[in-house]
Amino acid sequence: MSEIKIEFAVEMHGDSCVEIVRKSLEGMGLVDIDHKQGRVIVHTVEPWSRIQEKIENTGRKAVLAGFGGQSAVSIINNTGSDVDRTSIQGVVRFTAITNDQAGVVVDGVIDGLTPGLHGMHVHEMGDVSGGCDTVGAHYNPRNSPHGAPHDEPNQRHAGDLGNIRADETGRATFRFVDSILEVWDVIGRSVVITQQPDDFGKGCNEQSSIDGNSGERIACGIIARSAGILQNFKKICACDGLTLWDERFKPIAGGVRNRKV
Repeated sequence: MSEIKIEFAVEMHGDSCVEIVRKSLEGMGLVDIDHKQGRVIVHTVEPWSRIQEKIENTGRKAVLAGFGGQSAVSIINNTGSDVDRTSIQGVVRFTAITNDQAGVVVDGVIDGLTPGLHGMHVHEMGDVSGGCDTVGAHYNPRNSPHGAPHDEPNQRHAGDLGNIRADETGRATFRFVDSILEVWDVIGRSVVITQQPDDFGKGCNEQSSIDGNSGERIACGIIARSAGILQNFKKICACDGLTLWDERFKPIAGGVRNRKV
């Protein structure tokens, strides 16, 4: 598994806080902490959500501020609009392995799913005007048949990312490498989560060769460019004065945003 850098903005005051945070991240990889800047950078193979959870278990707020080098992010929910609060919510991130070769690390966490396997695919468009139904077909620039993530490029759609598994609480946490996708090819497209697992084109009907019999599109999100390491210096939102850490628990927009945390 490829190691990447993950940057968090963390509320810290003094050397004692640094040691508490550092201890919480033992075994997670190489850790670099700058408490004056409120910055924690971890070189890791672990999902970003696990790193965040460990930091916040110390009683400190942590906000993901940067991810790898070239990177992109998709905010997932039932409608594809990142301002909507829906039963399914999550984040999927794509990070280039290197700047001069194909391949991305796909890292994410999605809540509100039914336990079990669900298909996940990159679709050709980022049009969520009609929800997840208007994002087009699987991203397939080579006009290849539908297949599995480990298949050769001419034997799978570029957007075929396989299945993710939700646990008994409805949470799916995942991190894997896709050798075909590139960050700049997926920006402006979308990620879709389906109700059923993908059969990788091995079914005995026509639909299997289209989407792996993965069923209804239950959640999606547009893929947008995201900040890399040391590219996000935001501490206070200019729109309403919320600090970065308070904003973590607020809706993106709407009247509820102005209520006290």
